[in-house]
Amino acid sequence: MEEHAAQQKAVAARALKRAGERLARIALLRTPGGIAQADDPRRVATRIDRLGRYYPDVRPVSPAAIAAGEPDAMTAAGAILERIILTDDLLGVGYLEGGVRAAAAVGRVNIRDDRGRLTGYGTGSLVSPELLLTNHHVLPDAATAGFSVVEFDYQDGPDGLPRPVRAFGLDPDRFFATDADLDFALVAVKAADGELAEFGFNRLIGTEGKAIVGDFVTIVQHPRGGKKQIALRENRIVDVLDRFLHYETDTEPGSSGSPVFNDQWEVVALHHASVPAPDHAELGSCLNEGIRVSRLLEFLRGKQFPAAQQALLDRLSTARPERTAPAPQEPGPQALTLTLPLDIRLRAEPAAAPATGRIDPDYSNREGYDPGFLPGHTVPLPTLPDALVPLAALNRQATGEPKYVLPYHHFSVVMHRVRRLAMFTAVNIDGHTSRALRREADHWSLDPRIDAGEQIGEEIYRANPLDRGHLVRRLDPAWGPTEAIAQEANDDTFHFTNCSPQHKDFNQNKTTWAGLEDYILTNADTFDLKVSVLTGPVLAEDDDRYRGVQLPRQFWKVVAMVKQNGKLSATAYLLSQEELIHGLETATEFDYGAYRTYQVPVRRIAELTGLSLGELPDADPLAGLESTSVATEIRTPADLVL
Repeated sequence: MEEHAAQQKAVAARALKRAGERLARIALLRTPGGIAQADDPRRVATRIDRLGRYYPDVRPVSPAAIAAGEPDAMTAAGAILERIILTDDLLGVGYLEGGVRAAAAVGRVNIRDDRGRLTGYGTGSLVSPELLLTNHHVLPDAATAGFSVVEFDYQDGPDGLPRPVRAFGLDPDRFFATDADLDFALVAVKAADGELAEFGFNRLIGTEGKAIVGDFVTIVQHPRGGKKQIALRENRIVDVLDRFLHYETDTEPGSSGSPVFNDQWEVVALHHASVPAPDHAELGSCLNEGIRVSRLLEFLRGKQFPAAQQALLDRLSTARPERTAPAPQEPGPQALTLTLPLDIRLRAEPAAAPATGRIDPDYSNREGYDPGFLPGHTVPLPTLPDALVPLAALNRQATGEPKYVLPYHHFSVVMHRVRRLAMFTAVNIDGHTSRALRREADHWSLDPRIDAGEQIGEEIYRANPLDRGHLVRRLDPAWGPTEAIAQEANDDTFHFTNCSPQHKDFNQNKTTWAGLEDYILTNADTFDLKVSVLTGPVLAEDDDRYRGVQLPRQFWKVVAMVKQNGKLSATAYLLSQEELIHGLETATEFDYGAYRTYQVPVRRIAELTGLSLGELPDADPLAGLESTSVATEIRTPADLVL
């Protein structure tokens, strides 16, 4: 209690200190176009960019132009924000549907002591398939968490009748992290596989752009330990501090630990306190404070956890919400149970289903890799040197230049017509709208836009340990506003143009190489969780032949991203399977030698492939280091230089 009182005192001090700035911001919000001026220009620009994910007609606005007060930029920004954020209350029904899903993951925390006695209530929200987020002053230590429980569905249904409550113990031995200054506690929930699936979870997103001054927020809560309630969208953010948000809303004791949502049902803060604000009668003389989600994630990234706990923590960023309702039960012993949603970006994928062969035969609608995908920067496709241009397979359906590019959904491929393998692939990855699609049985297809003799088909993979190794991984382009769009991109990765023969132990082993994009996308200092990735084999003249095909011994990858400071960063990696494929033509037993992943200078990839990579070598953090003449082996993510 004393600690909570100290937190309340600190909140009140912050509110008093910021009173003048807060009043000025509120005054701006009352003026036409003022919402574009009431917050930091860069934050306003990132908010507009993020809104573009939900509103196709929204285009980015330059933060520099907003900061300079350029009339066109201010008019555009003001019009966008007023239309979307300051809209009237006539919202699409999708808003309510999103709210139902978000609210399902919110539960009442029953705080108990070592004798099982109830000592208080709080609110918590599932933020991954296993982890619950609440306040430190709700669960101050692992012992308290171990005695306490969380209850879901403590609420009335549409018929006005109470819904059956589901109670779960907490499991701090499996995971528990807390911090008094940020007033949060993150704890594992004790549940059998699949038991929590029906509640889903509210994924935490670290990137900025989720909220600015003037945004409306919604809080799902258990006030005073009562049934679940919602303070719906009549609440406004009035100040953004480095670690906190200040907003007006209706909350009561018991609401501590409630998630604070924006209009897109993204969690923007963790509610933790309400303090008097007598100089703000328009706020009911109260001010509420929440801890910014980006700061919580930043704190957690800076901590070290045992491997098993780190794996759970990683799922805060990698898992995708997939709520599954309980299966209807039939009489008798054949009752079905819940299905478990799997994280298939970084872990084993579900068992295969029958092949569907859903590749869209109409290739006219594929836009391919987007060079302008990264905010504020252009990363063009690699340029072929004069010697390689005649060796590139031509796209017979190409309508533009260069004619050797094969566009797919969210990625492109350039083929070597003699080697019958890709020279390189280029893919855009959007971490925010990516979808963890279930993997069906592989069904690979030739691309009809180039000659069949210019691509390797099924013949090389029969009766041997060679796999069809994806160059663009199937889930990398699987993103978009709808699952159908993501599915089309997923299916496009099953073209033979996008695979290279790889020893099965090389392709199936879970290594640093397999997770590079995931790690950089979700853990690096990445602006807007977007990356563009170039990948390909090193097509060396002395590569060994097998069934008439020269098998690449090495593969390369260049990952480009925009960091939070707005600068472009490009890093390069090299991996070899030389020992694995050695002797494939004659050996009766294969050599399962080790292979390694190295970070190398981007310029090294340009030298190995002959490709021109534009400005990427200059954006390499290794470019200015004297030690980069030697490749650095990547054993763990900590070895990466980003």
